[in-house]
Parts: sequence; C-alpha cells; structure tokens
Amino acid sequence: MKPRELITRKLLQAIIVTSFSISSTSALTLDWSSVKGKEVTLFYPGQASWEWLLTESDHRGADKFKQGKNCIECHKLEESDMGSKILTGQKLEPDPIPGKSGSIKVIIKTAHDGEKFYIRFEWKETPQGDQPIMDKDFDTRITIMFDDGHVVEAKRAGCWGTCHDDAKGMASAPKGKEINKYLARSRTKIGRSGGGENYKPQAELDQLLNEGIFMEFWQAGLNQGAEPVAVDGYILDKWHKNDNPLVDVRAEFDGDKWTVTMSRKLSASDPHRKNITPGQTYPVGFALHDNHTNHRYHHVSFEHTFALDQGEADFIAVKK
Repeated sequence: MKPRELITRKLLQAIIVTSFSISSTSALTLDWSSVKGKEVTLFYPGQASWEWLLTESDHRGADKFKQGKNCIECHKLEESDMGSKILTGQKLEPDPIPGKSGSIKVIIKTAHDGEKFYIRFEWKETPQGDQPIMDKDFDTRITIMFDDGHVVEAKRAGCWGTCHDDAKGMASAPKGKEINKYLARSRTKIGRSGGGENYKPQAELDQLLNEGIFMEFWQAGLNQGAEPVAVDGYILDKWHKNDNPLVDVRAEFDGDKWTVTMSRKLSASDPHRKNITPGQTYPVGFALHDNHTNHRYHHVSFEHTFALDQGEADFIAVKK
C-alpha cells in the first residue's frame, strides 16, 4: 500500500470511529461516571456442561452443588486459574486453542431511568494471534442471559442451566445434528449426555413459556469501526432469536478497549420477554465471544444477580 493510500485509509477509519463514538454518547445521556462498577472475571469453560456439573465422578463439587451450594460460593476468585488450567487441555478441553486467554476481566455497571434498564460493559480486547477465525461476521459478541425467578438453574448456576452436554462442540454432541442451548424442562427425559431431541409437545412448551419458564438473552455483535448489531430472544427448547429486537446497543472501541451499553424498556411487550420491576431479583450470566469465536469457545461468568434501586443483588441499578 502506498503512503498516501495508507494515510487516507487511517483518516477514514478515524472519521468512522469518531462519528460512531459521538452518536453513541448522544444516544445515552446517563452519567456513568457516577455509577459504581463491579469487576467480573469471565473464564474459559471448555466442555463443562450442566450434566458435568451434576456428575460426582467428573466434578468433585457435584455433591455440594446438589446439597444447595451454588457455583460461585465454592469458586469465587478462582475463575482465572480455572480458565487457564482448562486451556492447557488437561481437563474439559480436547482441542486447546493456542494463544487464547483463560480469562477476561469486565467492568459492569447497571442503571435505569424509570423507563429503561441499562447495562454497560468495559473490557480490553485480547490479541487475535494465531487463533482460528470461527465467526466471520463479528470480531466480538457479548451476551447477557437473565431470569426473573422462574428458572431454578439460573439462580443456581447462571447461564450454565442452558448449557448441555449434547450441544454443538460439547462432549456428547450427536453427529450430523446441531443442538444449541435449552432448558431441561423442555425435554421429556434427560440423562448424563443431555436431553437430545426428546422435546415435549408444542402445547406443553407453549404453556411453559406462558408460565415464564425461559431465559431471556440480549447480545451485541461487534466489529471495530462499525455499528453494533443488536440481537435478543429467549431460550426454552432452543435458542429463539426475535425478528425485531427491542434491545438497543451502543458501542465504542478506543485503543484496545470496548465500551458497550445495552438497554431495553423495563416493561415487557410480549410473553417471551421479562418485566424488569422493583423488588425483584434477577439471576444473570454473562458471556463474551472474542477473537472471532463461536458456540462453546467463549468466556463466561458464574451466576450473578441484579435488581432495581435497592436490595442484596450483585448489581443495583439506581435511577439516573
């Protein structure tokens, strides 16, 4: 590339990033400097599934978990070590990815303005290096998955309740079939290898959905210098993507740091979205697909909680 062409390209990139940052800032007028953030360590889980979690011969903490101890109660502050160990291939990872980071630290803030709930993420991007390009659409995707108290697994283990041993890339994934995330209650039976295609009749699935037995998710698809792509939906028998997402996503990439804000109206407009109301505690999990990864090759959090205004949740979204 000639010097003049290189300069022109850099100027265009600077213009794109600058205009992108301005539009993001003007769209969200919350004073985030007055909101206290919390650092959450997301770690690489390998092929650890809901079934693995419950199997004593595989997971030495299975008995404690069955007795009522949640994941974070035993493993708080161990996330970095766990992720690094799994990436060595000693356990839970048959195909280690060279150069991949075992964990990523993310600063998370929450707030609301009486009409919408906002959640903000800040983290440093890790180098791509020689890692394979799995996702050709996005450099990075960040996702939250939450419940309003109807899904027991969400309170116990966050998004692990939707991660089963027969999902794509997992230890018991069936050949020639692609199973993604689901809840155990959507199956007529489930074993050590998962629930497979043992779906309950559609009428029963519809009833579960009407009863609030599902996880809602929001996701931001990110590429440097481009507008983010918002996706939302729910998980019951599988990952359902809404045709018209109601989640708004704003993002900025500066140097090596991403800042991403997601927001949605507090009041849900249909039965497969959750109302976000004062006095309710919401179990939530976070996932980050960086370096063009997809499916199970992500970093995840343990179970956390959020609430509006007050309470004992990990994240208290105060009114701004």
